[in-house]
Amino acid sequence: MVNEMIYARNLGMVRGVRKLFSGIDLDVGAGDLVVLRGANGSGKTTLLRVLAGLTSPIVGEVSVQFPHHWIGHLNGLKPFETAKSHLKLWVNTWGGDGIDRAAKTFQLEKLYAIPVGLLSAGQKRRLALARLLLVDREIWLLDEPFASLDQAARHLVKRLISDHCNKGGCVVTAMHEKTDLVPSLEISL
Repeated sequence: MVNEMIYARNLGMVRGVRKLFSGIDLDVGAGDLVVLRGANGSGKTTLLRVLAGLTSPIVGEVSVQFPHHWIGHLNGLKPFETAKSHLKLWVNTWGGDGIDRAAKTFQLEKLYAIPVGLLSAGQKRRLALARLLLVDREIWLLDEPFASLDQAARHLVKRLISDHCNKGGCVVTAMHEKTDLVPSLEISL
């Protein structure tokens, strides 16, 4: 473990009696993009949850050296809260001052007063992803970041991922679709 942002050795997980994955080794450093691919139920989300510290592996060790953003495939939004109240809550919890930047980048200004339960799936996903811009974090752990997004929003997220890696951050993401992003490492589960 020299300059890794994420270090993992011999990670293994089971679901019930079924082995999801075993022997996963990761050395993720500044600028790296790691893409996890596999069928539904193959363990992509579980591996991301292990890296985020939300789930303990059955076997192996993991070390995450910097603060991280975790954006799961569920958006983590309360349906009766507004878009703006979510942004304010996250900034109050984590610090930072990126509300205006996040809202403008993800085109959320016109949605500020609308309860989240009334937003479209794409609008909810953009709101969840806006967390990435509220406070700088070196590590982004993203589960299906393009889910429910239209082409313009997909292009934006690809650009943000690329920019984040180019600035020395790292991204580990699970995704089904192929993109023009070039991963440092691709893991098939």
